[in-house]
Amino acid sequence: MELWNSTLGSGFILMGILKDSGSPELLCATVTALYIVALTSNGLLLLVITVDARLHVPMYLLLGQLSLMDLLFTTVVSPKALVDFLRQENTISFGGCALQMFLALTLGGAEDLLLAFMAYDRYVAICHPLNYMVLMRPRICWLMVATSWILASLSALGHTVYTLHFPFCLSREIRHLLCEIPPLLKLACVDTSKYELMVYVTGVTFLLLPLSIIVASYILILFTVLHMSSNEGRQKALVTCSSHLAVVGMFFGAATFMYVLPSSFHSPEQDNIISVFYTIITPALNPLIYSLRNKEVMGALRRVLGKYNLLTPSTL
Repeated sequence: MELWNSTLGSGFILMGILKDSGSPELLCATVTALYIVALTSNGLLLLVITVDARLHVPMYLLLGQLSLMDLLFTTVVSPKALVDFLRQENTISFGGCALQMFLALTLGGAEDLLLAFMAYDRYVAICHPLNYMVLMRPRICWLMVATSWILASLSALGHTVYTLHFPFCLSREIRHLLCEIPPLLKLACVDTSKYELMVYVTGVTFLLLPLSIIVASYILILFTVLHMSSNEGRQKALVTCSSHLAVVGMFFGAATFMYVLPSSFHSPEQDNIISVFYTIITPALNPLIYSLRNKEVMGALRRVLGKYNLLTPSTL
């Protein structure tokens, strides 16, 4: 079989989801709208958490990092897909593919770990409230954030370099929304079964360890909530935890389908739908899930917007 030279001068063709859909213009408008919602909602949440001193607590520090990851994640994918559709040009350079893969894996892995740390934060807040500011002091919070970013980036770097070291076939078409490991391995002209097994093992490890922390945290939280004498405290705890569980369900469900299920369960169409879900839809929904039912966030948002409205006339 003829090989094509997979060097920095070569490139791939991202088939994406827009061109082959039944209503590409409608889908393009939908993706654009979701991207705008993701930019606006995550940007506002980051602004509010940064500006309002009342939200300078561990829970909102971690939530701000989640918004940052979602904002970057959707930006790695959505603009490229939209520009390609409008220009009718789906090519991506070898270096661009490597960068997109590295950033997507880093952001996905960091969010995976951060969700586990957020579950631990809720466990400490609800089960050990008197020790909360000791167990979740700023140094520990920033250590959690740094751990998420560093471990995810190291894992992403290893997978990106190893995936792209394979020789690829003459066909350069990636039948996927972005450069990602499973669709790229389908283009390899050599046996990749051992590496696919390694991807599977690392994927299961990266998903199941944080998921086990989340499940254990919420089992302990549930026992504590059931023994609460205050209905108001019980309801507040359930509202906060339900938002986090909704985000966890969306993220881990999509990631499990993509990286844990065997390749025989995958098809290009299903993979594209899943990739749209966790790179475009989820980043738009996450800040809405966390903020709309959170009185502290909504109150802070009103204060910040009110402050800027008051400042605007004086600056004109």
